[in-house]
Amino acid sequence: MARRYDPGRRTKIIDAALRVIAADGMAGLSHRTVAAEADVPLGSTTYHFGSLDELLVAALRRCNENFVQELRGSEVLAGPAGSAGLAEELTRLLGRWFAGERGAIELEYELYLAALRRPVLRPVAAAWTEEAVELLTRHTDPETARALVALMDGVCLQVLLTGGTFDAPYTREMLARIVDGGA
Repeated sequence: MARRYDPGRRTKIIDAALRVIAADGMAGLSHRTVAAEADVPLGSTTYHFGSLDELLVAALRRCNENFVQELRGSEVLAGPAGSAGLAEELTRLLGRWFAGERGAIELEYELYLAALRRPVLRPVAAAWTEEAVELLTRHTDPETARALVALMDGVCLQVLLTGGTFDAPYTREMLARIVDGGA
């Protein structure tokens, strides 16, 4: 029997890996569980991804792309340079992110934090930070942009870890303090 060519199979496997991690965490990830979730032969997962680390890199890249697209899609961030409205816009983006499916945010942070134990993921996690900083430097200096990204990460982690709710007024105020130079 001839092999069937499926140009979307790699993407299908990455999507399946994200669903497995969302449902069962990193501990549930294996080539076998991903193959079952993707409804592909086990050999397909190992053909496209020689190791779980390779699969995790691809999954984290996908998550990074999703959030960076949100930032790029912002009219304020794509608009004229300057910090006017920056804190408000970042708060709005975070609020929209938290208004969506919480499991998606948890999945992204689970992959992001997996870099603590899997060094192969560190450059991918760092790339997200660098891309976000680069987008924000159109509106502020690089050090302030880095501080804004760090605060957004911290706010997200606190909300996720405590099971709390996103506090937009507090976040807006803290982001504005950073934008305004700590005043």
